[in-house]
Amino acid sequence: MKLDSNDEDDVALFDAEEDSATRKKRIKHPMASFFHLFFRVSAVLVYLLCGSFGGSFIACMVTIILLLSCDFWTVKNITGRLMVGLRWWNQVDDDGKSRWVFESRKASGSQSSASRSSNAESRIFWLGLIICPIVWVIFAFFALISFKIKWLAVVIMGVVLQGANLYGYVRCKVGARTNLKNMATNYLGRQFLKQAFTKQEES
Repeated sequence: MKLDSNDEDDVALFDAEEDSATRKKRIKHPMASFFHLFFRVSAVLVYLLCGSFGGSFIACMVTIILLLSCDFWTVKNITGRLMVGLRWWNQVDDDGKSRWVFESRKASGSQSSASRSSNAESRIFWLGLIICPIVWVIFAFFALISFKIKWLAVVIMGVVLQGANLYGYVRCKVGARTNLKNMATNYLGRQFLKQAFTKQEES
């Protein structure tokens, strides 16, 4: 399996370089913004309500998994492209090799002014994308320590599906220039060298 990314200009997390105050505040894609949050927030609410008030476990599990699946598809295929100009997917080459592609929209010329996302949309997109997986990780922790084993599978599904979208879009953001593994390795290497030099100076 091979990772790949296009060398296009990337899109700012919060679109700081907008050309007018109105563009910054206006939501250009209200339906996309709504559904970006609707499925993931609904899945969290159904989980909380089922856990607090009881009810059929099978019905709750099926509802949560359907909401998580709709959220995964919507965020991966629609809202990422419309709201921040990012997209990722997997394709199989002619020789049978699986290849992951991470793209960011080229922000240049007339295309930039016509289709660039607003500051408000970028905030909605990234906050929703980051906060919800953290919530599912917290649910997983509490399900584990309270021995709710039947709910653990549902919570892990939430972590996996929403974490996959988060990983994919972070790779779109940073993958065009660098690899996440290389970033972590370089950071750890710099910290190690810094500590080594500090110890030498002290001695």
